[in-house]
Amino acid sequence: MAEFTLPKNSKVKKGKSISAANGASNTRTFHIYRWEPDSGENPRMDSYEIDLDKCGPMVLDAIIYIKNEIDSTLTFRRSCREGICGSCAMNIGDTNTLACTRGIAEYKGDIKIYPLPHMQVKKDLVPDMTHFYAQYASIKPWMQTQTPAPPDRERLQSKEDREKIDGLYECILCACCSTSCPSYWWNSDRYLGPAILLQAYRWIIDSRDENTGERLDDLEDPFRLYRCHTIMNCTNTCPKGLNPAKSIAEIKKLLVTRAM
Repeated sequence: MAEFTLPKNSKVKKGKSISAANGASNTRTFHIYRWEPDSGENPRMDSYEIDLDKCGPMVLDAIIYIKNEIDSTLTFRRSCREGICGSCAMNIGDTNTLACTRGIAEYKGDIKIYPLPHMQVKKDLVPDMTHFYAQYASIKPWMQTQTPAPPDRERLQSKEDREKIDGLYECILCACCSTSCPSYWWNSDRYLGPAILLQAYRWIIDSRDENTGERLDDLEDPFRLYRCHTIMNCTNTCPKGLNPAKSIAEIKKLLVTRAM
C-alpha cells in the first residue's frame, strides 16, 4: 500500500500561544496558520486568545484585532469588509469563505484559520493568486463583437436576456470555490476550475457577445472543462450563494447541442 506523507519541512508545528489579558471574561481562541518564507522554518499554528468585548463581531475583525493589538507580524489580505472584493478569502473552520462575512458567533469553540487550500502560500494567510488570475485572463473576460457599436446608444438586450446573467456577474473571484474542488487541486495546471468556468459562461450566455463559437471552442478540451466531476464542493462553499456547478453543466450542454 502506498503511503503519502508531507515532507518534513511542510509539516505544521505547534507555535506560540498568547492568552487574553487578565480579567477578560468573554474570550475566544483563534488558531492561525503562520509561515514565513525567509525563515527556513516549518509552518506553525499560533494560538491567540482574544477579548471579544474589544473587537467587532466578524472573524475579520478578530484577525485585524490580533494584528493591531497582539502580533503585528500576522499577514493577510483584506479590503472592502463588505463581501465584495474577495480579498479576505481563507479557510475558516474547515470551510473556504470570506472572513468579513462570517460572524464569530457562527462558530463554536476555538476557530482554526488557514489560507485557501492547495495554493502556494506567499506568507501566513496570503495565497499566491498569480496562476488563478492568468486562467481568468485566458477566457478573455470582456465583451467580444464583430459588428460596429451603435453610434448613439449602448448595445441593448431584452429583459429576458439580461436575466440570464443573474447569478453569474456577482462572482467576485475570491477563489473559494476553485480551491474547494478536488479536481482543481490535482489538475490546476490545465483545469480552469469552477470560478473561471462560471466567468466563462457569463460571457457565453450574454446576448451582446458575438464570439460564442470561439469561446466554446476554447473550452472543448478534456482538461480545461471536462475535469469537473460534479462533486458540488464549489456550490456548497460559495460565499455569494452562486452555483458554479450549474454553469459548468450549462457549458457542457451547449457543446453537446452544438455537436448534434
